[in-house]
Amino acid sequence: MTIKPALKAVLWMIPGAALMLLFVLLAAHFYKTQNPAEELAFKAKRVDLVSRMQVALASASEEEKSAVLAVTDEESQKFADQARAATAQLEHERRELDEMLKARGSQREKELLDRFSEVFTDLQRIDAEVLSLAVRNTNLKAYDLAFGPAADTLKQMSTALARLAGSHVDSPDAKKVMLLAFGAEISALRIQTLLPPHIAEESDQKMDALEAQMASEEKELRRDLEGLRSLPEVRGDTELATALSCFARYAKIKTRILALSRENTNVRSLAISLNQKRKAMLFCQDALSALKQAILEEPIKGITYGNPPRPR
Repeated sequence: MTIKPALKAVLWMIPGAALMLLFVLLAAHFYKTQNPAEELAFKAKRVDLVSRMQVALASASEEEKSAVLAVTDEESQKFADQARAATAQLEHERRELDEMLKARGSQREKELLDRFSEVFTDLQRIDAEVLSLAVRNTNLKAYDLAFGPAADTLKQMSTALARLAGSHVDSPDAKKVMLLAFGAEISALRIQTLLPPHIAEESDQKMDALEAQMASEEKELRRDLEGLRSLPEVRGDTELATALSCFARYAKIKTRILALSRENTNVRSLAISLNQKRKAMLFCQDALSALKQAILEEPIKGITYGNPPRPR
């Protein structure tokens, strides 16, 4: 059986028609993806998303600083919550942009977003540490105790010792009473002056040195109080009893102050914020700026950026 010439011609045309159809489909697809208006809208959406990320990054940084510098637990917690909310918003926008770039972004844009994601992860780690420290305010609480209850108790003790010395000016041991009372008062005042430097100190080694000085002064203070109590004419004096009671309270308050100072949450959070956080923040800002610039510079067929060329 032989195939007619006309049928042969049809059969030869089928591959050509299929090839032509494929070409038309590819051309249609290319035209669709290169539609200038659509591409421009897609670019604007990505730029807007990066801009929102930059705003959220700046907002989170400002709220974090406010949390570190706040003077009450309530204020610190409020600012810390706002910082976390801004960071969460930034993470949401980062994921949205990541999905966009996976679908239609350039390789350069994907690499820049990956770079931002890496430094942003480090920033989140630092933020978590800073905010968890800032809301505890242990240094501020130590200052409140030092200049409040501790200072008041020390004033009461000093008043009692001064009255004790004054009430025994005519006794045979007047000079001894005066020296012991004033010696105890001076040692207590020296301890009190060492507390603020301890609270502000960042180094554990220097804190150890300050506490050693306090311990030496406290030893002298206790020796003076015991010396007063050993004198028969002073032993039952109510002013001495008041001084001893005040010192016992002061010693407990001091122990609490030193414990809070050792936690050092305000000092540590401020140090991290000014050093590690600032550096990580700069890296994140640079990464987002580079990403935005890459998106803006991405060419779109049929769109010319900048001023049109001057005619010759």
